[in-house]
Amino acid sequence: MRRSRSWLAMSLFVALVGSVTRVGAQPPDHHTLAEIRDEGLRRSQVMDHIGWLSDVYGPRVTGTPAIEAAGAWARQVLEDWGLEVRTERFRFGHGWSLVRFHAHMVEPQVMPIIGFPRSWSSSTDGTVTAEVVRIDIRTGEDLERLRGTLAGKIVLPQTAREVPMLEGNVVLRMSEAQLADASRTQVPPPAPPRRASASAARTFAAQVQQFYRDEGVVAILDRGSDDVTVGAGSNLPIRTQRTDGGTIFVGSGGPRDDRAGSQVPAVTIAVEHYNRMVRLLDKGISVSVELHVETEFHPEASAPESQNAFNLLAELPGTDLADEVVLIGAHFDTTHAGTGATDNAAGVAAMMEVMRILKAIGAEPRRTIRLALWGGEEQGLLGSREYVRRHYANRDALRPDHARLSAYYNIDNGAGRLRGIWLQGNSAAAAVFEDWIVSMRDLGVTTMGPRSVSGTDHVPFDAVGLPGFQFIQDRLEYNSRTHHSNMDVVDRVQREDAVQMAVVAAIFAYNTAMRDDLIPRKPAPVSSR
Repeated sequence: MRRSRSWLAMSLFVALVGSVTRVGAQPPDHHTLAEIRDEGLRRSQVMDHIGWLSDVYGPRVTGTPAIEAAGAWARQVLEDWGLEVRTERFRFGHGWSLVRFHAHMVEPQVMPIIGFPRSWSSSTDGTVTAEVVRIDIRTGEDLERLRGTLAGKIVLPQTAREVPMLEGNVVLRMSEAQLADASRTQVPPPAPPRRASASAARTFAAQVQQFYRDEGVVAILDRGSDDVTVGAGSNLPIRTQRTDGGTIFVGSGGPRDDRAGSQVPAVTIAVEHYNRMVRLLDKGISVSVELHVETEFHPEASAPESQNAFNLLAELPGTDLADEVVLIGAHFDTTHAGTGATDNAAGVAAMMEVMRILKAIGAEPRRTIRLALWGGEEQGLLGSREYVRRHYANRDALRPDHARLSAYYNIDNGAGRLRGIWLQGNSAAAAVFEDWIVSMRDLGVTTMGPRSVSGTDHVPFDAVGLPGFQFIQDRLEYNSRTHHSNMDVVDRVQREDAVQMAVVAAIFAYNTAMRDDLIPRKPAPVSSR
């Protein structure tokens, strides 16, 4: 606690004495910025928000009763703070929920299996016990070779994978050298030629699924990715070691459209348990597994007000520039294996906390500050793309609100503290952000990264020439342990980091709202003009 108190005291001291401002720069509102720090650091509610979102309502998969309940909770909280709140729905397809799952190896020995069904997986026919077989399918010839041999079987489609000791980088707290690398302009390698192989791979995967169904396969058990290390993202040359030992990184197992429920049940299991079964089979020893997968699909109604996905919007009205908007946001939805604490309750809670802080201190921003909590991010930025299409630009033209958005700020890289901001190639914005960052060095904010980063909800804004920014963030265990895994739970969130995230985001939002001018823009893409 001693470290926390000294950090808090220094933060408030820096806010009160102000920062050195460049000649010609717009002076910041030091009094309000000090109030933001005081409210955000001393009376933070961010961990309470994370607890409600994750422990009570997680996981929040788009199109499910859980995310609807979470949305109702968030709406009520935002309204109780005195904010103006609305919901915009959009089409998504069938939602999916896990009802019940268990798995045991029952021969040659009993072993409880750690695992998790893939999202949009079908159900087994109650509890089933079946022989396990190891198969290798690479070509159509393999399908013909296996035809007539898999009825009533549970299949293992991968080889065993080596499980290394945990001796690599598992927690990513960015060093000064790594931040310095992030601040350098990156010359990207030549773009690889476009390949048709991805489409061919999808076509063959669909053929394999149809083969499994035709042959009467009971279920598919996989062990997840071949990768034992994973990149840190944001084009950074940093890799972290993935943690095995019961951490399940699990993906999708079926479509959301009218084919939903037609796939063979699919479960990702712990690599150690998968490897044991492969080794037993290699010794010629029969393996049987008892498996129960029970899932529920949530069909989408045709009426617009009953569509399965939504964006939740809340705003603090501006004053003399109220028709202009500062947008902040984070994706509200999650994957299904954990409770979505680091992906992305932390981001949602931080951005909700921004609005609470500003309302609590009686801030009167010149521009309207709007919070957007996106649906459908995990399936391809669906909510933010739809919002941009409706309000800012479609394929044919820019909409009037395009000229009135100052900037969009996004959080979605785990629960670590914010260390700076990616400029997304917008060098003109650097002069604006420079003074703000100098004033937040005591909070650990030091860096502007010139490069563009992708993979989350700022991208649709940037794609139509709007200033869309993602923060540079300490990944902590995001890549190694929690991202899309069963260990994405509240226990992996560090309180000091979550508190700092909200305060930094609030300062960015408020400063943007108080400027005389909009945040400078890059030239709009030709296709958007």
